[in-house]
Amino acid sequence: MKRLPISVCIIASNEAHRIGRTLDSVQDWTGEIILAIDDKVADGTDKIAANYGAKVFSQPWAGHAAHRNFASSHATQPWLLAIDADEVVSEKLREEIIAVFQNQKSTIAAYSFPRLSFFGGRWIRHGNWYPDRKVRLWRQDAGRWEGDPHEKLVLRGDVIPLRADLFHFSNENIDQLLSKISVVSTIFVRQCQTRQRRTGWTDLTIRPLWKFFRAYFLRCGFLDGWPGYFIAWMDAFSTVTRYVKVIEAEQTKKTDAPE
Repeated sequence: MKRLPISVCIIASNEAHRIGRTLDSVQDWTGEIILAIDDKVADGTDKIAANYGAKVFSQPWAGHAAHRNFASSHATQPWLLAIDADEVVSEKLREEIIAVFQNQKSTIAAYSFPRLSFFGGRWIRHGNWYPDRKVRLWRQDAGRWEGDPHEKLVLRGDVIPLRADLFHFSNENIDQLLSKISVVSTIFVRQCQTRQRRTGWTDLTIRPLWKFFRAYFLRCGFLDGWPGYFIAWMDAFSTVTRYVKVIEAEQTKKTDAPE
């Protein structure tokens, strides 16, 4: 198979238990693989990637966008494909990418594709988790990552949507999903403080209920069985947690202020 002019850019921490299937999904048809790890990786993730022929680079963690740009800076191919160690390029997505590269237009800056997550023993095809469309394949001179923790690829040019799925194996169990709420909510508090954003009762009542209603009913989360029900409530809980933590931070600041 002829390799496409694509540098696969992967960012990872300790991912030795699952990065192999990610590498398997891109090894045979892309131009090169770049792995950017943080300086605390100690489980052999870098050695596994090196065995696949990946070029491994390390630096202290400075946020998702910074680490993605760090990986991109080492790429030698004109196109970049950013994936994580918990993501897998499906066979259908690989075939679709190969097909579009045979008839490319010069105005195209990037391609997007839906991301399909696996949770609770099944693929989650409804609710707030799908289609979860991501822009991850782009021309190297047309974009750069910005923002944290929800980084975004800022582009110059047209973005073409693809149909096939990128597989996502992020949340291996409920405890892992719960642990992310604390991290994301803490970052949200800092962002609100920077913007001097205050919290009201609408944030504590309407927003969480709307999250559940939209995910479970309007976006048909009920079709995903108990995982769909749980995910809808987790989105609601995550929302109320973020805003309550903003109130807590405001009260703590007032308490600590000198009289």
